[in-house]
Amino acid sequence: MNGMDASPPVDLSKPRTHANLEAAFGGESMANRKYLFFAEVAKALGHKDLATLFRDTAAQETEHAFAHFRLLYPELVIEDPQALTPEQRQTLLSRCLELAIEGETYEYTIMYPEFAAAARSDRDAAAAAEFDEQIAESREHAGIFKKAASNFGFLTSVEHHHAERYGVALAALEGKGDAVEAANPVPGLWICRVCSMIYDPANGDPDSGIAPGTPFEHIPDDWECPICGASKASFIPHRPSTLQQPALQTV
Repeated sequence: MNGMDASPPVDLSKPRTHANLEAAFGGESMANRKYLFFAEVAKALGHKDLATLFRDTAAQETEHAFAHFRLLYPELVIEDPQALTPEQRQTLLSRCLELAIEGETYEYTIMYPEFAAAARSDRDAAAAAEFDEQIAESREHAGIFKKAASNFGFLTSVEHHHAERYGVALAALEGKGDAVEAANPVPGLWICRVCSMIYDPANGDPDSGIAPGTPFEHIPDDWECPICGASKASFIPHRPSTLQQPALQTV
């Protein structure tokens, strides 16, 4: 973690240890939100000192929750961010999104539907309505996280494209040739002129209803770049940068 020593490893294969850490994380997280709510109550009633006490304690509870979470997910503990490769950064961010998607999906497929059903069984219309609203919000959040995860996948090709161009530019600067665009485009690949997102038919764009294996030419005209929102017309055949050796001069 930034500026912090890594927490000692724990044996997460033991069900009781794992369950206790999850319960501890949940308890500290709940305390944080509860104390922040109390702070709002105290502030509304004009007790600023008490509001400050609740907020300060809430911050401490957050640190306790983070400590438990680091033990639950040691793969997310970052000791030296600057030492991470782009691939390692991508892996960490993808893992965060994966966990977020799992949580939101559980909420709208299992947790809230069960709560809503129980509320209807108890004839508590207000509680049922609250849980139904949360089902919709959790589904929306899961969709947002899935879209973000998809975009991270697209961004990998963008960063590769940028790195490739910089490498060619550096070589040209060092006198190893001239930086030019390849004469022939890469078959099937199209690149967005706005953000450099590369459409690969092998991957498609499932979040936009474009199945893997769909050639660019078969994509509907109203399709938009999943990264920047540019129109399909903003894409051109992808011609990577290459290094052209200067012609030999004859005497």
